[in-house]
Amino acid sequence: MSLRITDLVIEIAGRRIVDGLSLDVPDGGRFGLIGESGSGKSMTTLAVLGLLPEEARVSGSIVLDGRELTGLSDREMAGIRGRLVGTVFQDPSTSLNPIQTVGRQIAEPLRLHHGPSTHGPSTHGLSKKEARARAIEAAAEVGLPDPETLVDRYPHELSGGQRQRVVIATALITRPALLLADEPTTALDVTTQADVLALFRRLVDELGIALVFVTHDLAVLAQVADRAAVLSHGTVVERGTVDDLLHRPEHPVTRGLVAAARATTWRP
Repeated sequence: MSLRITDLVIEIAGRRIVDGLSLDVPDGGRFGLIGESGSGKSMTTLAVLGLLPEEARVSGSIVLDGRELTGLSDREMAGIRGRLVGTVFQDPSTSLNPIQTVGRQIAEPLRLHHGPSTHGPSTHGLSKKEARARAIEAAAEVGLPDPETLVDRYPHELSGGQRQRVVIATALITRPALLLADEPTTALDVTTQADVLALFRRLVDELGIALVFVTHDLAVLAQVADRAAVLSHGTVVERGTVDDLLHRPEHPVTRGLVAAARATTWRP
């Protein structure tokens, strides 16, 4: 399933947050959106999901597998979010309900959509037993320990890395064709971050889904994406392969991102 964004403009309170952004993510492609805070990258993902603030004004085109998303009602978008498009946000603590078991939360997208996903089997009439079994399978798929027991635990009983794996399992349980990951490792320590990035690479390859990975860290992006666009003040200032951006940056913003990556964990 491909994603094509053309001339996307997002304005909030008279301020242009995203200005004429265009990008193409082919079926199974791994694409990165990178830029400093306030560059418009997260707003772009929210536009794809139809989750922008009510006061936002949007123009341009967002086409998912040939279907125009701009202008769809919230009810129509609800049938796309979680079923065709999975999402992983920055802080798993804010994505999970503290009073529900993680197994119930992993299986929630199946209960919401009650129908066939793009690639997966039908979930119509899903029983509690079947939902639990699917949650256990999803937990095992993302490498959570002792999934048969873990699904009955609550988010506060898990580590930060385990909670993020729960969120990833929830995003992928319906077998969406597109995964949006918005700064999914920023809240994690370096060791856990490396494990989660490896998990993203493995799952995207195994499931054959498209990935849009949002980050401010070029060192992180180099581990999961093949191509990327660099945003600054809502505008794409450079785009190309991640290798070109790392080794042959042209724009000052990109060169700054490379310098920051060199100063932290990345080495050419």
